[in-house]
Amino acid sequence: MPDDLFSASAADRLERQSPLAARLRPRTLDEVVGQRHLLGPGKPLRALIEHDRLSSVILWGPPGTGKTSVAQLLARTTEKAFVQLSAVTASVKDVRAEIARAEQRLGERGQGTILFLDEVHRFNKAQQDALLPSVESGLLILVGATTENPFFEVNPPLLSRSTMFRLEPLEDDDVSELLRRGLEMEGASAQSEALAHLIARADGDGRHALMSLEVSVALAADRGRPIVVELDDAEAALGTRALRYGRDEHYDIISAFIKSIRGSDPDAGLYWLARMLDAGEDARFVARRLVILASEDVGMADPRALLMADAAARAVEFVGLPEAQLNLAHAVVYLATAPKSNRVTTALSAAQSDVRTLGGEVPSHLRDAHYRGAEKLGHGVGYDYPHDDPRGWVPQQHRPPEVDEHVYYEPTSHGFESIVADRMNRNDDSQ
Repeated sequence: MPDDLFSASAADRLERQSPLAARLRPRTLDEVVGQRHLLGPGKPLRALIEHDRLSSVILWGPPGTGKTSVAQLLARTTEKAFVQLSAVTASVKDVRAEIARAEQRLGERGQGTILFLDEVHRFNKAQQDALLPSVESGLLILVGATTENPFFEVNPPLLSRSTMFRLEPLEDDDVSELLRRGLEMEGASAQSEALAHLIARADGDGRHALMSLEVSVALAADRGRPIVVELDDAEAALGTRALRYGRDEHYDIISAFIKSIRGSDPDAGLYWLARMLDAGEDARFVARRLVILASEDVGMADPRALLMADAAARAVEFVGLPEAQLNLAHAVVYLATAPKSNRVTTALSAAQSDVRTLGGEVPSHLRDAHYRGAEKLGHGVGYDYPHDDPRGWVPQQHRPPEVDEHVYYEPTSHGFESIVADRMNRNDDSQ
């Protein structure tokens, strides 16, 4: 009994001394912040946890999104034994020892085992192979957590026997709720500017937000009570100054950003990008604007521009900040220095105007002719198959007669679009 009392006392003391993020770990599924697509009522991961029906899973997501918290909730809800290893420190010998204990547990008590393997991507091939037979047989239910793409870092045989759940960066409202809980636990309050700065700099990482809040509260406490976190405390905790970036500035700066790239000024584009990133602007918002600009302002003058912008947007999701700022800068320079054309934009606008005002039916020779009776209706009759012509193209009517003579797309002589213009002219000349 004294040992038990001592253990309980030590655990209580450690909990009081542990970081704020650890003290705020959820104790029930309803306390989890974010990940509603997985843990909301009726969602897949929640249902598996509540019914203790979990099979091997890989939890993949950026830091601070709740992977370890979900695993610890499993430990509280499952009737199976819950064992935790870190791939950073565990060896093949440790894995084999846990497999042996799992066999003993199952044989003596009929109890299954869940093995939580944090940083699973740090396990090498030999270590992952050591797990495979036990996962395949069901002796071990693996719960792996990783910040890296499991398709690259986890052995295909192990991955194929696991269900992958993607955890998303926390939304600003989620981070705000975490900070509210943190302030309540610390017996403190905060100015709205300070909270906004902490939220902007969290970049969807709940752990980072709470660590920064803990430092901010400690700084504020030096001034005495009541403890009120001010903007200076948040700036000092984060090591960065908060740029004043109101709603009007948000629209003004993104406007300047787009116009600089459209104006083929890479330095200006990089400047406004830096302004937005330093102010905590959502990198996904910036990436979306670049994808739009690639088609709106570069278009067919350089078709690769859209690929470049899309690659930067994917990098924001896959890599995340701060590293993805390089991918955004790469796209900014490419788009700014690319030849420009808005003819795709104006062509679509003209076509949409005709659709709304003139309409028109599908010509009979273009209608679907792949069903019985279509030929009797005249569907497909008179259609010329382009691949039957040695040119690979034949002149024929492709639009309703109301709009058949209207020209929407008129290529410029800029960049690749000049080649498109030549192709179109050659087709016109061969009619």
